[in-house]
Amino acid sequence: MQARALPSAWAGDAGWPRQLRALAGLWLAILLLYWRDAADMVAIWWTSSTYGHCLFLPPIIGWLVWQRREGLGRITPRFWAPGLVWMALGAAFWLLGDAGSLGVIRHGALILLLQGAVAATLGPAVVRGLLFPLFYAFFMVPVGSELEPALQLLTARIAVALLHLFQVPAHLEGIFITIPTGYFKVAEACSGAKFLVAMTAYGVLVCNVCFRSWTRRALFLGGALLACLLANGVRAFGTIYVAHLTTIDAAVGFDHVVYGWLFFALVMAGVMAVAWPFFDRRPGDQAIDGEALAAIPARAVPPMPVALAAALALILAPPVWSRISTHWGSADLAPPLLPQVAGWHRVATPMRAPWQPRFDGADHRVMARYADGQGHVVDLAIASFGWQQEGRELVGFGQGAADPEGDWSWTSPAWAPVGARGEAIAAPGPVLRHVVTFYRVGGGAVTGSEATVKLETMKARLLGRDQRAVAILISAEEGEGAPADAAIRAFLAALGDPVRLAEAAAPPR
Repeated sequence: MQARALPSAWAGDAGWPRQLRALAGLWLAILLLYWRDAADMVAIWWTSSTYGHCLFLPPIIGWLVWQRREGLGRITPRFWAPGLVWMALGAAFWLLGDAGSLGVIRHGALILLLQGAVAATLGPAVVRGLLFPLFYAFFMVPVGSELEPALQLLTARIAVALLHLFQVPAHLEGIFITIPTGYFKVAEACSGAKFLVAMTAYGVLVCNVCFRSWTRRALFLGGALLACLLANGVRAFGTIYVAHLTTIDAAVGFDHVVYGWLFFALVMAGVMAVAWPFFDRRPGDQAIDGEALAAIPARAVPPMPVALAAALALILAPPVWSRISTHWGSADLAPPLLPQVAGWHRVATPMRAPWQPRFDGADHRVMARYADGQGHVVDLAIASFGWQQEGRELVGFGQGAADPEGDWSWTSPAWAPVGARGEAIAAPGPVLRHVVTFYRVGGGAVTGSEATVKLETMKARLLGRDQRAVAILISAEEGEGAPADAAIRAFLAALGDPVRLAEAAAPPR
């Protein structure tokens, strides 16, 4: 048995032990103050199949750090002032995410704060040595499900192209595919988003561990993601093709067999088998050059009390400011009044499929059906908020025309006038509906852009401006006498300027 001494930088109380205690203290303060965001991230990992792979990332990051332990032992860690700038960036992003009720930005900001604490307490040489593990921590942020609508469309188009190649009659309507046997919907769970997100995290890890050449890294990652997208399209085609040859029940059984992490594992194994001969990093290769990193000069080294006091101030400032500004600009709203529209009258005719937009936390929601003498029928829905925060927001997951827990599903973008958002949604049948949405925050312009809504909400929250917010949805079903877009155009022409309706929809008491 051979005994091996630790590198000198690990020994004593002035090097690694002291700096690691400082880092642990800052991390504890961050996790205590931002525990809701940390808990939300873990809950998403645990409950969402799209982000289940994130549960493995903390131990993987620990393993990446352990790989670099010998090189790190040759470095003397120091406090570093630019690390405080890193933490300030995280604090600023958290404030933006909190003001805009954007969980993904707050979660990313939490990672930035933890990274900044590493930089502030351990110094530039250690940051250089831990650059990849620090970067890889961003994959713990639950992001990627935003790609689902685009991936649903892509999967549907790949499946239809393959069906045509095999001479199966197929008609594509957004994310709905109709064949003689029946019709199929490419649901969010079938979009391939969870495979793409997991493959990106896995592919980046393989690029670092198995390749040195950046060209080979780019080719491997691009090929892995392309294989993931194509494989998901082939899976959707296979399910529909089985239904064409047999029955829908048999196709559902086939889909349950091939779909899931087993399918992803097979695709991943195929990608690795193709890439294996091109690996140019051997298992025993040194992860970092500790001697070169130790030679990095120490600059901007603040005293320990100054560094820790500044770091704690940066950690405390965002939640304190958020608490102070939460209710600035909020208003107690009166219920909105439904407009009188020239040439149109309220009717009580039933919908072919019940529809009601979802706006959780809204102060007021009203809805009415209008008809004119030309056979046009539209539905008008208004939701108003006196102020916004997480759980009661104008734009967010599940909010809007298609309730993900209901029968209606988003299918594709659709026509809308300038300054509005247009989308087509569908219910079983299928029943198709065209929806045009106008948003307004405070006294700003009417818009259809969700990004603009978030930006205006951030400005209102951070600067204490008017936080009133309203959504106006004008919708029509296809097959109610006139084309849906023609009915909406006629109603908008009679309604006039939507700004006046937006002002009337969120009146303060």
